[in-house]
Amino acid sequence: MILFRSLLHTLPLLAMLATMPVPAAAADGGTSIDLAAEASRPAVNDLARATVFAEAAGATPGELGKRVNGLVADALKTARGYSSVRTQSGATHTYPVYAKGGKIEGWRMRSDLTLESADTAALSELLGKLQTSMGVANLVMLPAPETRRKAENEAMIDAIAAFKARAKVIAEALGKAYRIKHLSINSSGRPPPMPLMRSAAMASAEAAPMPIEAGDTLITANVSGQIVLPD
Repeated sequence: MILFRSLLHTLPLLAMLATMPVPAAAADGGTSIDLAAEASRPAVNDLARATVFAEAAGATPGELGKRVNGLVADALKTARGYSSVRTQSGATHTYPVYAKGGKIEGWRMRSDLTLESADTAALSELLGKLQTSMGVANLVMLPAPETRRKAENEAMIDAIAAFKARAKVIAEALGKAYRIKHLSINSSGRPPPMPLMRSAAMASAEAAPMPIEAGDTLITANVSGQIVLPD
């Protein structure tokens, strides 16, 4: 009976030990070390993207729809004269304007239009023309997909080389060889949009082109992983 009771107390402990993970050092026959490295490469901002908007206030949504839709239609007609500029319709919002007592006293409507081009001169000229009747919500310069991909690949190669260099330093300091167990790679680098919120009333009558400075975006590749130093 005493032996049976001892087994009842011992079995749960044995079951718990059996389910515990084996330490990495024991499983790999060596010492595991976590490492991280990063590298960056500049990517030319060779693509411009802008958001313009038409906005109006009035007594009824129907009245606003005619005015705002007319402004957007005129903008699209103007944009069609620039074959290097791509256009895309954006969001349209209609919302009530309330008086102090909570009663609706009017309506506001806004409709967005996105413009994108690698030809910054053409986009700058087009924005200048559109500002006579529309506002500019934001303008952002960013690398084109192929430009970004090239910078990402270069940064990734540099980051992997940096990871291997750090692994070598550690291994040599301990007088051992090393092998890479696993790697994880990701990249980052997004240019923030430049908020402009310039309304048509703020635009000059001459419809001067909007100044655009390309600049660069720093693309960073991050490498993290684990190396094993054999015993």
